[in-house]
Amino acid sequence: MTYVVLFALIATGAWITSTVTLRTKALERRAERLERRMGLLLDHLGIEEPEQAGLEDVRALLRAGRTIEAIKVYRRLTGADLREAKTAVEALEAGVDRTA
Repeated sequence: MTYVVLFALIATGAWITSTVTLRTKALERRAERLERRMGLLLDHLGIEEPEQAGLEDVRALLRAGRTIEAIKVYRRLTGADLREAKTAVEALEAGVDRTA
């Protein structure tokens, strides 16, 4: 009897976990589509997003060759996760003049 209850609890937990995971992934895909559409709309209207305050600090760190610190500051400023911050900082780094 105990094994049956334990199995039922494990099966229920697995089902709930998979349902939540699928729902989360669906919401992430929807958010990505909405962000892409918003970008297209802003481009079409000729509207540029204002630059995040504090990005000059990130650029200064990049000019000094302190990429990891720049990523940390970017994450603190924007709330981005590590992958997002690394991608954004690398994009910023491509436009930074290190001789300045």
